[in-house]
Amino acid sequence: MTTPRVQPAPDDDTTASPAPVDTDVLVIGGGPSGSTIATLLARKGWQVTQLEKDRHPRFHIGESLLPMNMPILKRLGAFEKVDAIGMLKLGADFPRDEGGYNTFDFAKALDAKCNHAYHVKREQFDQVLFEHARENGVDAREQVKVERVEFGADRRPSLVHARDAGGNALVFRPRYVVDASGRDAFLGGKLKLKRKNPHHQSAAVFSHYRGVERRPGRDAGNVSIYRHEHGWAWLIPLADGDMSAGAVCYPEYLKTRKGDSEGFLLRTLQGIPEIAQRMQHAQRVAPVHVTGNYAYECKRMAGPGWLLVGDAWNFVDPMFSSGVYLGMHGAEQGAEVVDGALREPAREAALQRRLERQLVKGLDEFKWFIYRFTSPTMKYLFANPRNTLQIEQAVVAMLAGDVFDSPRVRRRLRMFRVLYAAAALRMAPRAVRNWWHRRRQASASFDGETLHTGSP
Repeated sequence: MTTPRVQPAPDDDTTASPAPVDTDVLVIGGGPSGSTIATLLARKGWQVTQLEKDRHPRFHIGESLLPMNMPILKRLGAFEKVDAIGMLKLGADFPRDEGGYNTFDFAKALDAKCNHAYHVKREQFDQVLFEHARENGVDAREQVKVERVEFGADRRPSLVHARDAGGNALVFRPRYVVDASGRDAFLGGKLKLKRKNPHHQSAAVFSHYRGVERRPGRDAGNVSIYRHEHGWAWLIPLADGDMSAGAVCYPEYLKTRKGDSEGFLLRTLQGIPEIAQRMQHAQRVAPVHVTGNYAYECKRMAGPGWLLVGDAWNFVDPMFSSGVYLGMHGAEQGAEVVDGALREPAREAALQRRLERQLVKGLDEFKWFIYRFTSPTMKYLFANPRNTLQIEQAVVAMLAGDVFDSPRVRRRLRMFRVLYAAAALRMAPRAVRNWWHRRRQASASFDGETLHTGSP
């Protein structure tokens, strides 16, 4: 077990430390996970302070939500606000071998809980949830950067030191700290918990374009997922007519970009014939971003007086648009843990262990598919879906995010794994080559630009 060390105050005799501000819960980060847990805890009667190092709106990747986000948004009371800014998403599509595409329609999911989701511009979505938290009583502050957390002799956070945009020092004395700092993984890094995912490694390059061809009719809001020789790519339609376009690539391929991010992105996307056709009249309307070291995890998700939620705990390849949902689901469940721990401290460790087991179980369902998605076996199965024993419906349920509380879905996903193994045997030489290639890439790395640099 990693024991947090007490971090001494920096040597500075010229400035007296400000008086600590007492709060029940301090949330680091103003993204969807942070705003979700902050809102729910404030509603439970706790005094909650939320600190965001940037100022909303700020660009962020991850525009596509899942149907299982919708019940959470309704419980937060923010559904109508998101509906007003979102692009209706009824399914996801994948290419067919003979041309065209297969749509996995959310309405056909096994035990469907919701038949739609939205695509959103994250700068709008994150701002809506942050302001919603403030409306629900959260002391939500922007442009306040957390610099360090002090731990007491009881190994619990005692003081949180931060600085505002004017350079003024701030000190908070929380009873509980929630790290929702996203890919910054503030506490995970400070406590040396963060590590590269040992099974999967990739990096991404992406931007927004205008003039990209959309699917016709009911499929207009589909997220389209494509494979390329070095990874996979996405097209995500947005409500204002823009299209998010990006490519997730193996590190050794991304290293060949040699500083030309825009040219690299376009070359990669135009190497996929259907994307090239859909983007023939496209114009870029946002900067090109590159992010490396894409998949990671923290060895622990919680400790005495602290909890990691969302990407601050675990980030896996966003292939099935699961990131925002996993973060908000974990935050919603995490609110119950924090509330329970504050009310009955003796239950804290048990509540934390149970939450981690539950979240790992659901996350593993996504990981199993993600790790194998670029394999020839998975390409064949997604290009030729069959609903034998409701297996296709279970896969649609997984794509909708229903992986935590539905035993029927999980049982059929196990059947899908049997089908996968049988198909892999039939194409063994290609499957083995792909497995070896993925294993080699998992040990590679790429240190590129990130959307949010430094600590929160």
